Amino acid sequence: GAVEIIHRRELADAADPEARRVELVDDYTERLANPYIAAERGYVDDVIEPAETRRKVAAGFRLLESKR
Repeated sequence: GAVEIIHRRELADAADPEARRVELVDDYTERLANPYIAAERGYVDDVIEPAETRRKVAAGFRLLESKR
């Protein structure tokens, strides 16, 4: 996953690569694998709550109706 790509060298140099990978995955999950943090940092435009999905998607399609 992302941790293996981002931290490839660090994992290769670690005394216990699997233990370090677990630590890095936990850190990545806590800091970045959260939609609200991703939105706060500008990685995504909006977080849509499940109950709002239909309304948001329909509104998006209405905006695109006149586009070619």
